[in-house]
Amino acid sequence: MEERDQTRMNGAYDTVWDRVIPYIQESRDRDSVSLVCKSWYDIDAITRKHVTMALCYTAAPEQLSRRFPHLESLKLKGKPRAAMFNLIPEDWGGYVTPWVEEIARSFGQLKALHFRRMIVKDSDLELLARTRGKVLQVLKLDKCSGFSTDGLFHITRSCRNLKTLVLEESTISEKDGEWLHELATKNTVLENLNFYMTELTEVKAEDIELIARNCPHLVSMKISECDMSSLFGFFRAATSLEEFGGGSFSEQQEPVGENGYNEQLVSFPPRLCSLGLTYLGKNEMPILFPITCRLRRLDLLYALLDTESHCFLLEKCINLEVLETRNVIGDRGLEVLARFCKRLKRLRVERGADEQEMEDEEGSVSQTGLIALAQGCLELEYLAVYVSDITNEAFDYIGKYMKSLCDFRLVLLDREERITDLPVDKGVRSLLRGCHGLRRFALYLRPGGLTDEGLKYIGQYSPNVRWMLLGYVGESDNGLLQFSSGCPSLQKLEVRGCCFSERALAMAALQLRSLRYLWVQGFRPSQTGRDLSIMARPFWNIELIPARRVIATDHDGQTVVTDHPAHILCYYSLAGRRTDFPKTVICLTPNTVLAE
Repeated sequence: MEERDQTRMNGAYDTVWDRVIPYIQESRDRDSVSLVCKSWYDIDAITRKHVTMALCYTAAPEQLSRRFPHLESLKLKGKPRAAMFNLIPEDWGGYVTPWVEEIARSFGQLKALHFRRMIVKDSDLELLARTRGKVLQVLKLDKCSGFSTDGLFHITRSCRNLKTLVLEESTISEKDGEWLHELATKNTVLENLNFYMTELTEVKAEDIELIARNCPHLVSMKISECDMSSLFGFFRAATSLEEFGGGSFSEQQEPVGENGYNEQLVSFPPRLCSLGLTYLGKNEMPILFPITCRLRRLDLLYALLDTESHCFLLEKCINLEVLETRNVIGDRGLEVLARFCKRLKRLRVERGADEQEMEDEEGSVSQTGLIALAQGCLELEYLAVYVSDITNEAFDYIGKYMKSLCDFRLVLLDREERITDLPVDKGVRSLLRGCHGLRRFALYLRPGGLTDEGLKYIGQYSPNVRWMLLGYVGESDNGLLQFSSGCPSLQKLEVRGCCFSERALAMAALQLRSLRYLWVQGFRPSQTGRDLSIMARPFWNIELIPARRVIATDHDGQTVVTDHPAHILCYYSLAGRRTDFPKTVICLTPNTVLAE
């Protein structure tokens, strides 16, 4: 009797969780659920709808399809982030072909695909179109390469239910513009089209306008360079548009009229609240004035505005939540943000061209601007900034006032020889102690910018940080080992330009108990070349990219020679050693000898 009652209770218990677990969406919560017992593991397996793989080599495609047979959405990342800065050899890997083949065979319910920093071939896109064309709703090829507009034509011809197509910053071989024309004439459900920062030039304004007319739910359009004078019809037709990026102003355009600007020249859609225009200059800026009060997101990365123009424009954007720009914004621009943009949540300040910075003496960001920003923009959650100078006091202010910050990234530029206040150990400690919600943290300084004591503080006061980038920090192996005794949640660590030895790096990897991924550029090699094997363990892949010399041609046609130090890349993988190793990569084992 007791056994029967117990069985009945267990059955009811499992039935409850059958109903509850599918409503748990956060991936980390799902991971925890799957570890409780075999029953919950099985429930997670059959109800998981989305998976993100931070590195495509951490599992084989068939392993994923067996584990989660009913996936509806999949995101795969290929090459390490360093590939964006040309630090990884072009042939390193990240091929999408085996994944597409498995998707064609096994993932019958897959509706959304996102490939990032991967090598995609036209044949991959053709296979996707042939096998998933009727069900595919989302396709994102983000910073990918290896394909052409022929492959895109297969997608736009067969995927009639496509709601999102993203190609941003991908390297695409352009043969014609037929892929866009096919999309314009055959698709009526498109909501998001993005080929921003690509070199696609065979783009007809008529097709862009036709997309707006045929797709009433189009909310986001980000394009390559296209003269704004040819887009007036598009803006009139895109009545649901909320985001626009791309377009450009030619020298022949004369938007300024006798009243300061011509209102008839550009009439933006009524719902537009996110904007990013390229080659926007001081003369064209008044075109934005009628909509500045409703702008929530503004991309000025490729605008041609000086510090004064930034200030004049931003003081009108009182509802701004996201801003991307270059350090020509200057300290004055950050002070304007602090005074007028109280709702700002995300700010990214990229490095401008050196010649631009030299021309505009105000075009640099320092502790002065950051202190003002910290006191004025209290809702900021994301801050990434290149600075020309920094002090401990600036870090103190950020830690004291920016309590919502969860992602902080700072790079100290090296063009200034004299820095006001280094090292910044105490300031970094204050920031980390004050910003309890930090999940991502990047600090890229210069030799002497952070001592071993500062590294110890980072380890001690980063309990929730999951991703970290450290550049030119620390003084010795001891600092790294003190750092690695902390950081209990750290899963991904990237290190560049530091002084650590092979042995210290291997020991640190063993001490960081949550570490799943390690990338290092530049280190002190051991005499035997075997010290990296200290961290060898099951499922832990260790790859070495030897030091190399890269010869390239700059924009002026001059030959540029760059020496790249050796790289170390380590990651957990259920698939074991990958089979597509290029000649430029060495797979390390405990018996590998790296130095003679």
